[in-house]
Amino acid sequence: MPQLGETVTEGTITRWMKSVGDAVARDEPLFEVSTDKVDSEVPSPFEGFVSEILVGEGDTVEVGARLAVIGDAQGNGTAPPAPPAAEAAAPPPPPPAMQAAAPPPPAPSPVVAPSVAPPPPPPAAPPGFTPASSPPPQGPAAIGPDDRILSPVVRRLLSDNGIDPGEVVGTGLGGRITREDVLAVIDQRRAVGAVPAPVVDAASAPSATAPSFQAPAPVSPPAAPPPAVEVPPPGVAYEAPSAPAPQSAPPPQPAPAPPPAPVPQSSAPTLRQAGEHVIPFSNVRRRTAEHMVRSKARSPHAFIAYETDFENVERVRRAWGARFRAEEGFSLTYLPFVARASVEALREFPNLNASVVEDSLVVYQQINLGIAVDLDHEGLIVPVLHRAEEVTLRGIARRIRDVADRARTRQLRADDIAGGTFSITNDGPFGTYFTVPIINQPQVAILATDGIKRRPVVVQLPDGSESIAIHSTGMLGMSWDHRAVDGAYVSSFLAKVAELLDQRDWAGEL
Repeated sequence: MPQLGETVTEGTITRWMKSVGDAVARDEPLFEVSTDKVDSEVPSPFEGFVSEILVGEGDTVEVGARLAVIGDAQGNGTAPPAPPAAEAAAPPPPPPAMQAAAPPPPAPSPVVAPSVAPPPPPPAAPPGFTPASSPPPQGPAAIGPDDRILSPVVRRLLSDNGIDPGEVVGTGLGGRITREDVLAVIDQRRAVGAVPAPVVDAASAPSATAPSFQAPAPVSPPAAPPPAVEVPPPGVAYEAPSAPAPQSAPPPQPAPAPPPAPVPQSSAPTLRQAGEHVIPFSNVRRRTAEHMVRSKARSPHAFIAYETDFENVERVRRAWGARFRAEEGFSLTYLPFVARASVEALREFPNLNASVVEDSLVVYQQINLGIAVDLDHEGLIVPVLHRAEEVTLRGIARRIRDVADRARTRQLRADDIAGGTFSITNDGPFGTYFTVPIINQPQVAILATDGIKRRPVVVQLPDGSESIAIHSTGMLGMSWDHRAVDGAYVSSFLAKVAELLDQRDWAGEL
């Protein structure tokens, strides 16, 4: 499993493009992997034949885990993997166990013998013992009761939450049940209040269930003592008082029964009446959530916004827009101007192009600019423009367009999302006014650009007087790690970016 990004620790195999025995060429796509950073195809590092596939589709493993084995033509095929599998299945243990079990059955009645007769044959022993031996030792995958392959993660989730595999609709290859399928069923049960006991103790309800189960326990002991008191007097006449004893038992039984019943019954109709439904997080959304929470916990976030005049940029866009589109094939937006100005400003304020490592600030010489890209509202990814200080405005515009297109078509490579040192998130196309972004770890700052609109502003005329004019203006906001720098440093950086946007000869760069 390759590491697709600095903070990526695991990945989920979403699809194998080759099967055991298939030939694969070097750099030919071998499998698809999904992480919190990117969903991409991973090419084969070698040429040969797929001898083994060790991780199934839908399984999540850590970075560095073995996924498959590629061998030469002689070592290819299903024959080599089969012997190890047979040995791993431990055929020697079953025969002795079977032989040990065989002697006892003959001794009992002949009815027991037929029930034991099927196991003795060696060929029938492995299948007969599969269900019993599958839970404890199996590692890679096992066959479920409905003959579907279940990964270790899926088996554990099903067992821990008391879910029958037949209740889960598999969305994996060939109807295979994935981890997301099981989590969806668990979320649905929680939504309607039908969570089984094993799940309740993991949720916030253990305190409620514990007293409800302790109530019957104390009630039963008192019921026992009364009979004990009545037993000492020897006499049949005391059988009459024994009748009240059972009468006293029924009251405690209805008492504990009502509390559990109304809770799920009242909660389920409430959810249905409110029209609520559960949408399980996708893998990308789940990992993004983890990364955002970790970033907020790690970095003391602070924020500063700066109103910026884009009139100089707007004049260049109007003058060069049609020609640029004809030459490059796409429109000239505000984002390349902001990115280019940020790169220039980082030369003067390098402590924002850095990372905090323990009690030190590591300042980078190269400016690897991350650009946040929205994946049609299904996730967010930050591809990186490496060595952005080496290209001009037109070059940055080309790179932004290239990585954005490849991100939306799931064609990014591992290098495209690694090594970022400073990020920009662009909500401007959505008409936003004020955006407070979360830092993309392990960086120390992220710049947000918002909507640019025509507004009245005060301008200074050549003779020194002031006047009202209509300019294109917008907000530039920055979230930064207060461990690395202070507000004055960030304010000066934003002022420098605004100055470059307002005064730089952008037409000359085009």
